[in-house]
Amino acid sequence: MKRIAGAAVAILIYSAIVFYFGWSVATWLELYFPINNWLFGIVWGLITFGYIIGKVSHKLRIFSVIGSYWMVVMEYGILLFPLAAIFTWIFPTHLNLIGWIVTGAFLLIFIMGTYYAYTPVVRELAIVLPKNESKLKSIKVVVASDFHLGLLSNKAHLTRFVKKANAEKPDLVLLVGDLVDDDPIWFVQKGMSEVMKQLQSTYGIYGVLGNHEYYGKQIPLLVEEMEASNVHMLLDETILVADSFYLTGREDLTNKNRKQLFELAPEKKDLPWFVMDHTPSNLLVPEKEKVDFHVSGHTHLGQMWPNHLLTRRIFELDYGYRKKGSLHAIVSSGFGFWGPPIRLGSQSELWSVNIKLEDGEV
Repeated sequence: MKRIAGAAVAILIYSAIVFYFGWSVATWLELYFPINNWLFGIVWGLITFGYIIGKVSHKLRIFSVIGSYWMVVMEYGILLFPLAAIFTWIFPTHLNLIGWIVTGAFLLIFIMGTYYAYTPVVRELAIVLPKNESKLKSIKVVVASDFHLGLLSNKAHLTRFVKKANAEKPDLVLLVGDLVDDDPIWFVQKGMSEVMKQLQSTYGIYGVLGNHEYYGKQIPLLVEEMEASNVHMLLDETILVADSFYLTGREDLTNKNRKQLFELAPEKKDLPWFVMDHTPSNLLVPEKEKVDFHVSGHTHLGQMWPNHLLTRRIFELDYGYRKKGSLHAIVSSGFGFWGPPIRLGSQSELWSVNIKLEDGEV
């Protein structure tokens, strides 16, 4: 009952905000041409509830796209529309100009955000790990997460990743969860597997599940498609790679029945241990279990400013690199995006990590 009441309150608050935004837009547009309130209300409602409508059927995917972009209006409209109202109250004869300023601000947000979303960069890092019994002297690892492959993080964007990843000539590629945007249907229908197959790596390409794979409830299909794309999915398992290092892929934190990290620890401690875990929930655990290299994603660095202030409070490490004892940890902001193809305060990325293996303790 509490959940129903909470959902009802949330819908009422959201509807009130949507109404206020719509009233503001209609008031400004009426300066230029007459508005049919009923028609405007219907169109406005379809836009503002588009993301939910798009979830009803894949045939309604246009509403998913519209709803995704609407998220940007909600994110920054909370600030811009009240500011516009204040300035209109102070300068009542300048409604026309104020409206254009707000429109220009949104246009700038969309232009800059689209650039940072679709123009990925390579973050470079060099670290040193104890070699012990490893046969390798060094290994280059490409790390990427949060592709959210689907309608907007599309085949063309995946192609950008493959080109940049292959240019690094990696020994190992780690894909750290949220590979698709809930449902892998668009990965299948748009033939993205053919692009993913072009990834090149000396010792293989490995992936884990993220929370969005669980939301989509199509994990068997996702795993099948990834395996067919030469991406070996590790679901709570540890493998030995090239007789030189151990690699563990954890189920996401969304799976309450996932194994504890100590259950996945290799029996022998004489080789470097790499771990993929989509959500960077607690670095104390991998540090305690003597993990050498730990990679995560999930946070998107908030994706759109100032959401990073929230992720910073939730996670010990919400982005970047940190050395904690003998543990080397990376949290990526992701190569793709959730919802709108907009990034502000973050940028689509992959990590290229040069790992040097040396004898003894490091």
